[in-house]
Amino acid sequence: MKIRDFTSRLSAEEHKLLATLRERKPGRHPPSVERAPFGERLSDAVASNVGSWTFIIIQSAALCLWIIANSVAWFMRWDPYPFILLNLVLSFQAAFTAPIIMMSQNRQSAIDRRNAQHDYDVNAKAELEIELLHQKVDLMREQELTMLLQMVRRLEDRLMLAEGGEGNNGEPNDAGT
Repeated sequence: MKIRDFTSRLSAEEHKLLATLRERKPGRHPPSVERAPFGERLSDAVASNVGSWTFIIIQSAALCLWIIANSVAWFMRWDPYPFILLNLVLSFQAAFTAPIIMMSQNRQSAIDRRNAQHDYDVNAKAELEIELLHQKVDLMREQELTMLLQMVRRLEDRLMLAEGGEGNNGEPNDAGT
C-alpha cells in the first residue's frame, strides 16, 4: 500500500467534507464582523445600557425623586399618590425595551450560531486532518516494519550461508580437501 492510497480509509462523506473545508480554509478566515444596520446597533446599545447597574441605579434614583417630589409637594402635584402617571411611564418603558432587547438577543444569537458553525468547521477539519496523519504514520510504520523484517530475513539468510560453509564446531569445512 502506498502513502497516496491511505485516503481511501476515510468515508466518501468525510473525504468530501475535508475537501470542502480545505478549499474554504476556515482556520484562516474567521467569520467577518460586518457593520450592523442602525436599528441593530441601536438595539444593542439599548440592551447594553438597560442591562447595566448604572441604569438600575439612575432609574431607582429617578423613581425615588419622582415619588418624593409628588408626596411632599403642597402644590402642583402632577402625579398624586397612586402615581398613575409613573405607572404609565414605566409601562411604556417596559413595552418598548422588551422588544428592543429581544432584537438584540436575536442578533447576538445569530452571531453566536455563525461563530459556532465556524468553530465546528475548524474542529471537523482538524479532526479529519489528524486522522489522516495517524493513517500516514501507521502506514509508514507498517512499511518500516516490513522493510526491517526483510532486512532481518536477508541477514538470517547470509548467516545461514556463512554457517553452512563452516563445520559443526565453527571451523571451516574441509570436505573439499
